[in-house]
Amino acid sequence: MTTMAQETAAHPPEASGDADVRRHELAAFLRSRRERIAPEQVGLPRGRRRRTPGLRREEVAQLSAVGVTWYTWLEQARDIQVSVQVLDALARALLLDPSERAHLFRLAGAADPTPATTCPSVTPAMRAVLEQVEPFPACLQNSRYDILAHNRTYGLLLCDLDAVPPEDRNCMVLSYTHAEWQSSIVHLEETQRLMAARFRAAMAGHLAEPAWTMLLKRLRTESPAFRTAWDRHEVVAHRTKRKEFRNRHVGRITVDHTDFWLTPGTGPRIVTYVPADQDSRERLERLQAMALSRESDLQGRGEPHDQPRLTRS
Repeated sequence: MTTMAQETAAHPPEASGDADVRRHELAAFLRSRRERIAPEQVGLPRGRRRRTPGLRREEVAQLSAVGVTWYTWLEQARDIQVSVQVLDALARALLLDPSERAHLFRLAGAADPTPATTCPSVTPAMRAVLEQVEPFPACLQNSRYDILAHNRTYGLLLCDLDAVPPEDRNCMVLSYTHAEWQSSIVHLEETQRLMAARFRAAMAGHLAEPAWTMLLKRLRTESPAFRTAWDRHEVVAHRTKRKEFRNRHVGRITVDHTDFWLTPGTGPRIVTYVPADQDSRERLERLQAMALSRESDLQGRGEPHDQPRLTRS
């Protein structure tokens, strides 16, 4: 017979309460999404006697290839197990957009095996912010360190970023595999170790996502230094940090690195490098002037020079 102590140890009140809240939130979310979809949107006839707004439960079950009773229990917040395959089928049946799909998987406490493959667009407002902070280098990154957009000064800070293939414009990849990027970082070993620790901490929420696992596999394959750092199993949170760069155009630059998060906690962020002293500020101003001059030359020759932007997530 299970004792009260054993039952409490197996299901702590906090954990049980959290799971109960999640189940009720999931149930309410499914009902709301079901009720907003017209039968015609999913190829079903409306019929004359339809009283339920949107789809019926049995129609969602049919579209998702699950049992009606099982789906009913899910909308009733019953304590039942939900596989990622069923969640995927429900997301498709209910026509969920990427944000709604991610919300569904979070409520179910599951990792999405096929997350959205497109990033939120880099809006004109975001680009304007990047331009306005110049001559301070700044870029927009996602939680996986892909560089989604950057201003001119950032484009010349560590290497000629415009010359880097789009699939390689990732700070982890560049820090571990790109010779010029590496030579521009004064304290390279320490920086690499901290980045691996931050990447491990960030990846904890994305362990089953293909894009993250592919990036990890690439880093482990291409960089012995990364494998060594990764195998330490160190984790560290993001924080403001002073950095030193050795720029090939203007010399040594000391900056304070600050992240401005666009969503709470994790996700896309604007990364800025503010000069820590007057010499660094003047050198960044010269670097910006060089970038503007180069842009002007390219435009004079009729060559396009768009700020780089990735389309992966």
